Amino acid sequence: MNILIITNTFTPHVGGVARSVEAFVAEYRKRDHRVLVVAPDFPDMPQDEIDVVRINAIQHFNASDFSVALPIHPHLTKAIDDFNPDIVHSQHPFLLGLTALRLARHRGLPLVFTHHTLYEQYTHYVPGNSPRMKRFVIELATSYANLCDQVFAPSESICDLLGKRGVTAPITVVPTGVRLDSFASGEGAAFRKQLNIPQDAFVVGHLGRLAQEKNLAFLARAVADFVSRHPPTHFLVVGTGPSIDAIREIFTRSKLAQRLHFAGILQQQQLADALHAMDLFAFASTSETQGMVLTEAMAAGLPVVALDAPGVREVVKDKDNGRLLHDTSVAAFSAALQWVYERTTQQRRALQQSALATAYDFSMPISADTALTCYATLSEQLQVKADADADVSNLDEILTYIKTEWDILKSFARAGDSAIDTHLFSEKD
Repeated sequence: MNILIITNTFTPHVGGVARSVEAFVAEYRKRDHRVLVVAPDFPDMPQDEIDVVRINAIQHFNASDFSVALPIHPHLTKAIDDFNPDIVHSQHPFLLGLTALRLARHRGLPLVFTHHTLYEQYTHYVPGNSPRMKRFVIELATSYANLCDQVFAPSESICDLLGKRGVTAPITVVPTGVRLDSFASGEGAAFRKQLNIPQDAFVVGHLGRLAQEKNLAFLARAVADFVSRHPPTHFLVVGTGPSIDAIREIFTRSKLAQRLHFAGILQQQQLADALHAMDLFAFASTSETQGMVLTEAMAAGLPVVALDAPGVREVVKDKDNGRLLHDTSVAAFSAALQWVYERTTQQRRALQQSALATAYDFSMPISADTALTCYATLSEQLQVKADADADVSNLDEILTYIKTEWDILKSFARAGDSAIDTHLFSEKD
């Protein structure tokens, strides 16, 4: 099968969507499917990319680490003609997501959309952030989903949420699977030595993009509170982003700067080494749609302490493979870290075994099987429809183009109306 994946973010950008796309692409290609990825330019892109079409983009949009694709991409049509896709898989409801919709409609191909993100949690990256903007992006994503043939939800929580928001297109839960072999082993001791972390230290770790929506100030305060009570403990942070200074300031203010370690962006074996240098994984984000970094941590045998949230509650089972907290106070999170710290060797081993079992349940082969089954079903349905509509005229193609543009305009208008209604209700309140 020839799978066309269109995304607003891709390697070398560090983030959940980019890593998800990269993981699925690798698994599909391993199974001898052809995959073409369409994505924006990013700084420091790999020079030897195969079957990747890059779109000119504005770098570091609004001082973030995101690139925004420009609306003109003249070389794209030929690349897609040469590729001859069987299916189009969009990763976003806007920017290149609209390109995916147009391409699928024009070529009569099935369109799949993965609802990776709670977009209302990210409106601080857009000028004019407000409750109206949040309502606008929620409605825009919902309308886009209903223009697709199939929606993938990364977790059961998000599947339920999309139904409540009015998504009527078929929804299938397809989490990003973890590649177990990538995290099964690592040189944790060597990694600790490299960062001057004592070999006998108890290390709390975190991995991810260090940005405002990840609730990292809270996480830093909670970990600092725990670390301050236990001299043999350290905090290891993998990743980078605008919140790095806030984390450092919290630890400096607590006179714990020597027990905070930033490892930067890591890939492949170095990432596995870092995870194996940790004893416990801490996670405080409530803006996730799936627990991808959690399953990666568990694949390295790490118990997880996390706040209850969509995408997290499907992965973390309280007192089984970690701690899942409904209490969102710093004191409660710090106490949960201490709970793991105080487990006996045998009890910690039980937590680790449960974490490994959870990672297996979220393995990439299982997720890819689900996705590919959906692709195959959509392709079969398309073939039946194509046989029924064998005589497509130029007029039909023009009407399809007009309808597509009209549907896009309607989705923006509906989102705008929803935002205005939100504003009116808030004024009445």
